[in-house]
Amino acid sequence: MPPSPPREPSSDIEADEWPLRSWGLALLGALVGIAIHWIVRPDRSPQDLNIMQTRAALATFLGVGSLVFGFVVERARIAWSVAAAAIGAAVVALTIYWNGPFGARHAEEPWRIVCAVLAVGIAAPLFQAWRDGRTRWPDGKHFIPYPQAHGHAWTNVVLWCAAWVFVGVTWAMALLLGQLFRLIGIRVLSDLLEKDWMILLLTGAALGAGIGLLRDRDNILRLLQRVVTTILSVLAPVLAFGLVAFLAAIPFTGLSALWDATRSTSPILLGCVIGALCLVNAVIGDEASHEARNPVLRGSVAALGIAMLPLGVIAAISTGLRIDQHGLTPDRLWAVVFTAIACAYGLAYLVALGRWRLHAALHLRVANLRLAVGLCGLALILSTPLVNFGKLSARDQIARLNSGRTTLDTFDWRALRFDFGQAGQAAVRRLADKGRTPQIRAAAQRALKAENRWEIDAAPWEPKRERFDVARLAVLPRGTRLPQALQDKLSQYNACSLDGACTVLREPGSTEAVIVTSSQSHRWVLSNGVWDAVQSRPLVAGKDAERREAALKAGKVEVREVKRRQVFVDGQPVGDEFE
Repeated sequence: MPPSPPREPSSDIEADEWPLRSWGLALLGALVGIAIHWIVRPDRSPQDLNIMQTRAALATFLGVGSLVFGFVVERARIAWSVAAAAIGAAVVALTIYWNGPFGARHAEEPWRIVCAVLAVGIAAPLFQAWRDGRTRWPDGKHFIPYPQAHGHAWTNVVLWCAAWVFVGVTWAMALLLGQLFRLIGIRVLSDLLEKDWMILLLTGAALGAGIGLLRDRDNILRLLQRVVTTILSVLAPVLAFGLVAFLAAIPFTGLSALWDATRSTSPILLGCVIGALCLVNAVIGDEASHEARNPVLRGSVAALGIAMLPLGVIAAISTGLRIDQHGLTPDRLWAVVFTAIACAYGLAYLVALGRWRLHAALHLRVANLRLAVGLCGLALILSTPLVNFGKLSARDQIARLNSGRTTLDTFDWRALRFDFGQAGQAAVRRLADKGRTPQIRAAAQRALKAENRWEIDAAPWEPKRERFDVARLAVLPRGTRLPQALQDKLSQYNACSLDGACTVLREPGSTEAVIVTSSQSHRWVLSNGVWDAVQSRPLVAGKDAERREAALKAGKVEVREVKRRQVFVDGQPVGDEFE
């Protein structure tokens, strides 16, 4: 009979074996906070942007490294934790150096920083699970147990949120004590808490202590994780019903309704895919014993899994239409990447549900692990300069301009000059020197001279004209007809706005009208054939302002009773007086 495996130690025993972790992480957080303040030195900011960029990268390395170390450190094989933290910190710090906030003229895509953080965020639980697997199964060099990976992923999210709650409580207590001593004239603590270095020191120490205290109480942390996933799983049927109803309505409404409703179609759809992914995993758990048994919850897994791919495809169509209409930009290329990721998850889930149906949970977990490894690698590659979306976009926009698909009047010089990174600036210089026509060269030279994006004329944009709902309108005296030129103005904000009841007061043949809504009133007058709103109190400038200034200094100020014209609704004044 084979011997039974040894019993694994409980989390409480592990916590008792290493009581110094909380103190060590608190001290590390305090030291890192002081070091970041010393590196950044907000009171001594150099004019050289390259130096500021280097300082930001170094501060990021220390901050991210200490955070990753706090999340992954264990007493066993501590050198592995140090190496993992150093690698993760180097990835984010180098990305900050390449794409950081300083030197906006040379900035690249900020989404690279998001990819670097995403890569580290995914790699951390994978590393923790792999280390656990090596500890328990020494022969499995490349084995990542899914229950551990799933557990660490959710626990890290809960740990991050709970640690910041601890930071908030710590700061609330510190500020309260500072104000308490201030009541008796002792201002040392309150003044100290206003110092930049003290803010970083206390925040770092509290964050480190919070992470350490929670990790020493792993049972509580995992209980919180189970509570969070249980609560989220209850929402799965709600989202599943909504997504299925949405997809069922598409054949009747058509996709054109999506494009007409908003320009944010792809982000909304991708948000739904992310929500579906999170809720599916909350329901299926990390192993068979944690799967939901409720048939409604199990059915919602199938509905959400099936809905993910169509949502991703619709998002891809939306992105493709924008690219076809206006060409490539870095943001649209990032949208292509995100929709491709959503479609990959949707396809994997659809295949697993189609092949194994009621027993698909196991295969969904396997797909999750493989997709997580692939997504981590993809995010790591995209965080480096190996893929330059600015260069691809600049090349495409110039080709559209030269071919005439984009006219010079509608070409977005702002985006090419300031949103496409160094590749966009190089493209503007080439167009200024070797543009196809003199007009292109002149426009490129103007863009090249601009110090900021606001010095460049924006590409013309025709706002969508909302059709005014006449059912909202009442005209007094009754029977009065409004001129067509005035009717065309009613949908404006300072007229009838976008919704709600609206009343127009106008005598027949008058060149004056008063437009009243529930929140405002404005006087409109006809001048040179155009109806415009009139400010009741125009600004005073020039000689009139000088004359008023002199009168004020001479004391020529008095109070008079005046008559006024103002709209009253139900006996109450609405808006400002007109005269």
